[in-house]
Amino acid sequence: MDTHLIQRTPEWLGARAGSLGASSLHEAIARTKTGWGASRANLLARLLVERLTGTPHEGFVNSAMQHGIDTEPEARAAYSFVADVDVIDVGLVRHPTITGTHASPDGLIDAPRPGLVELKCPQPAAHIALLSGEAIPSKYVVQVQWQLACTGRMWGDFVSYSPAFPESMRIFVQRLERDGRHIAELEAQVREFLAELDAKLAALTSRYGAPVREAA
Repeated sequence: MDTHLIQRTPEWLGARAGSLGASSLHEAIARTKTGWGASRANLLARLLVERLTGTPHEGFVNSAMQHGIDTEPEARAAYSFVADVDVIDVGLVRHPTITGTHASPDGLIDAPRPGLVELKCPQPAAHIALLSGEAIPSKYVVQVQWQLACTGRMWGDFVSYSPAFPESMRIFVQRLERDGRHIAELEAQVREFLAELDAKLAALTSRYGAPVREAA
């Protein structure tokens, strides 16, 4: 567990390069009626390039994503108050048995049972859907379960926070308990994805040679 890393710093981004993270897991396992989804191939290509270059991919950040980043500290404070817990910062947690994959929860909670929290600061429409009783999107369920797989923790609180709403409606919290069967299914799919990534990397380096990286 790389607890010394601070999320979104260059060091944290570098440590994640070429590794499959919990937030991207839904893309790795995405299927259509005819086979794998296009997002899987794009994710595989991105991780392959990161492994070849050692350089993290600089993804596009739109205004909605920036809003989420900027609002996260406020969401963390609101959750800590509502849940009456101390939220512990964490950098990056590697999966205990599968090399090449990790999770970066938004915080860990130690008592009374070890858990974690995943914070989202969505646009109003998505927040309204959750307040109205709609299910948490499956990609976020996958993200939280993989965070539990990596950390060994027993539950994860999924939090949606929107300061645009009246105070009584600003925060939505739903606890997801550790689902051993779901995690086992995800682990099998992740192993399959990473094996394909390793095979493509080996084929390219066999044909073109291992890349020579410039000294820092």
